[in-house]
Amino acid sequence: MSKSSPIQVNTTRSYISQKVSRTPPSGIRKFFDLLSGMEGVISLGVGEPDFVTPWHIREAAIYSLEKGYTMYTSNSGMPELRQALSEHLSARYGLNYDPVTEILITVGVSEGLDLALRAILDPGDEVIMPDPCYVAYPACTALAGGVAVRVPLFEENSFAITARDIEARITPRTKAILLGYPANPTGAVLPKEELVRIAELAKRHDLLVISDEVYDRLVYGVEHTCMASLPGMRKRTILLNGFSKAYAMTGWRVGYAASDPEIIKFMTRVHQYTMLCGPIMGQMAAIEALKGGNEEVEAMLREYDQRRRVMVQGFRNIGLSCFEPKGAFYAFPSIKGTGLSSEDFAEKLLREEKVAVVPGTAFGECGEGYIRCCYAASMAEIEEALKRMGRFIKKHRRV
Repeated sequence: MSKSSPIQVNTTRSYISQKVSRTPPSGIRKFFDLLSGMEGVISLGVGEPDFVTPWHIREAAIYSLEKGYTMYTSNSGMPELRQALSEHLSARYGLNYDPVTEILITVGVSEGLDLALRAILDPGDEVIMPDPCYVAYPACTALAGGVAVRVPLFEENSFAITARDIEARITPRTKAILLGYPANPTGAVLPKEELVRIAELAKRHDLLVISDEVYDRLVYGVEHTCMASLPGMRKRTILLNGFSKAYAMTGWRVGYAASDPEIIKFMTRVHQYTMLCGPIMGQMAAIEALKGGNEEVEAMLREYDQRRRVMVQGFRNIGLSCFEPKGAFYAFPSIKGTGLSSEDFAEKLLREEKVAVVPGTAFGECGEGYIRCCYAASMAEIEEALKRMGRFIKKHRRV
């Protein structure tokens, strides 16, 4: 019997989608991966609370396991959680969402963002967003077939996006404005007056607003304004939020979206074919988080505020100018005086002083000359990191 000829494989063909291959890896995770395996590193990189999820929340999840709650939930999420969120949003912002048709439980806010963009975008539709902004905004827009239109932000303007800057970038292809405030990476908080102007702009041009408000509980000396609570914006806003930051529940992966029934309907359609539903144990923990009052949240907020002040003043003491963040748990100091790029600064700081930060360029071109530092770390770690960074700055300061 003759041997058959070997199958010839065309090795020049790429099997990877161009859309995916053009999407850069997360600049945050790059530095997280770099420090893995390095001993003695102080990480100011990944935006994760250093607090453990409060015990009563963990206990609710443990109890759910003991009772055998290990099954699927509705695609939309547990009715009890959606009802609790409806009541929470009503009490906090005066918003009344139908828990059956207007609230969707997602696997973290990140999935909510992905679902929102995939539900509303057709190929080539444009989404206006800040620069710098959270790394997932432009990436998820591109993966959904849309085009990210970036609005440069500047330290001298408190890293605040304005309705005027947004309007200058509106075209016939613009579908939505994507905002995240309090902001990652800058810690900026938009004043209510500017949010009102942006809301009026969205109504005038018939645009949606995707509002990522996962840091809404973490503000210092100011009040957070929910975009959906502004006149005429409830049905025009896709409100995204979750439990990761305020309740120290990052690993639980519980988020939610609230919006017009038609938008939630089609977000749910994507969700049911991809993620199906959030884990039931996490949802039961989230119900308990909403029941538990504000004591733990307020205690964490006071601690973050203290760390915020120490970190910002510490940067100024070692010669780095630093915008004062009013929300979230990030500082965004300028490193322009060193003459190093953001990427070089972060890599050299990690290797020479074992302090991990994220280069500002991970969040957009306008992040060049800055680094993001997360103060969701212990006070001892922050103070030691500042000492190490002070040594580094002296060595690399441009003469």
